[in-house]
Amino acid sequence: MKKNCIVAQSGGPTVAINASLAGVIDGVINSQTFDKIYGAVHGIQGVLRNNFLDLSDSSDEFIKKLSYSPAMYLGSCRFKLPDLSADKATYETIFKTFEEMNIGAFFYIGGNDSMDTVDKLSKYAKEIGSDILIAGIPKTIDNDLVVTDHTPGFGSAAKYIATSMREMAYDTYIYDIQSVLIVEIMGRDAGWLTAASALARTEFSQAPHLIYLPETSFDEEQFIEDIKALLPVKKNVIVAVSEGIHDAEGNYVSATSAVADKFGHAQLSGTGKYLENLVSTKLGVKVRSVEINVLQRSAAHMASKTDLDEAFQLGKMAVKFVEDGHSEFMTILTRTSDKPYSYQISHSPVIHIANQAKSVPREWINQAGNDVTVDMLTYLKPLVTGEIELCYEDGIPFYPNIKHLTS
Repeated sequence: MKKNCIVAQSGGPTVAINASLAGVIDGVINSQTFDKIYGAVHGIQGVLRNNFLDLSDSSDEFIKKLSYSPAMYLGSCRFKLPDLSADKATYETIFKTFEEMNIGAFFYIGGNDSMDTVDKLSKYAKEIGSDILIAGIPKTIDNDLVVTDHTPGFGSAAKYIATSMREMAYDTYIYDIQSVLIVEIMGRDAGWLTAASALARTEFSQAPHLIYLPETSFDEEQFIEDIKALLPVKKNVIVAVSEGIHDAEGNYVSATSAVADKFGHAQLSGTGKYLENLVSTKLGVKVRSVEINVLQRSAAHMASKTDLDEAFQLGKMAVKFVEDGHSEFMTILTRTSDKPYSYQISHSPVIHIANQAKSVPREWINQAGNDVTVDMLTYLKPLVTGEIELCYEDGIPFYPNIKHLTS
């Protein structure tokens, strides 16, 4: 008798995570190994609460629409599985549900913390001798998962960042007065998204003129000097900063105190506003700050086709790898060429990925720590290419029904 499988999503949403979900569904529907595929609503908590959707009869039309939709169709959670030594009951509950539903595989789509869940479930399965296969599928706009060249969701967010930066530059240049615009971009420990703002530059506009990433120490006095040096030659100075920039002692540059989430990560806000007040006080010029918050992870209308295509294939290939008997892994992308851009999909042990973080290489940041290099642009450019055709209703993009999340 064929086994069934479960797929779930976790962590922060991206434009591409539903494309990975679509890839898993498509792979399972065309599988010779699995019968039914269930979606756990709200991540691993959905398994614990027996909250499932039957996705087995998904049509080709639904799968296509799902691929191009924002956020997370199955909902999410930020639930940290306890250490097995401290709470075995939680794992027993999960695997009892697996047994009752005749589950042969569990697919978890998410970022670093989600891979921690994949790792822990894999270890418990091995400990009890379970033959249930556990697979991770990457996503995160932060692009900070190790081993893989990049993560689904990052390319689309990078495209949104670069587009928004270029449009803000057009808006800024219309006034014949000195001004400073500070754009705060997500990135607690890794500056990949902020670096992507450099894609906004053209032959007639070098905005953003300054870029600051958390991979280097941020010095407030030098920051003011950097802007002061540009103002005589650039009437309008546009700055991109990561929310997680910090001083040499590791203190975040933030207007509010940083509170940690369940995984111990600092929740930051106010960096741009703090720097706005600093520039206003020190330089006395017109200054404003913009925080690009959830917009950069939910802008499906600005999706990179390359990103969505890769996300779909990573989900579909996870099914194939499981069919081949693999477990305890995350699907990964390996770049084989920049021009023309090409890649291969394989898998890597999740134990080497969970709870690790990939930073921007120091050599991809200039010596002064206020810009990125050509190598960064070479890395970024292929990831934002291609546009998608959305479905519209009354002039507004129309996405799949998510009543199961709103009722």
